Order: sequence, then C-alpha cells, then structure tokens
Amino acid sequence: MADGNYNRSILPYRQYDSGLKAGKAQTLTKACRALRALLEEDGRSAQDIESFMSRFRQRLTT
Repeated sequence: MADGNYNRSILPYRQYDSGLKAGKAQTLTKACRALRALLEEDGRSAQDIESFMSRFRQRLTT
C-alpha cells in the first residue's frame, strides 16, 4: 500500500501556490504605494508616514 508522499510525488507540479503568493505580494505593494501617496498629499510629516506605514503593513500581514 502506497503512502501519501508516494501519491503526491507522481502528480504533476502546479504553480498555483507560488502564483497566489506573488499576487498577494503585488497587491500589498500597490496598497502601500497608494496609501503613501495619499498621506503625502495630505501633508503628513515623513516620520508620521513611516510610523503609519509600518503599522499598516503589520496589520495587513497578520
């Protein structure tokens, strides 16, 4: 009787997972760039922007 690893090893490789991760990373990058642009237009200081961006990234990745 074959185990699960044997069965998985004969299946073709799918790049779905890596594509999904790449899409999430691109979306995160776009969101961060858009938010930074909005904060700069609003006239926030560079220190405030960096503080806000670090909290924003942290909340998006958790």
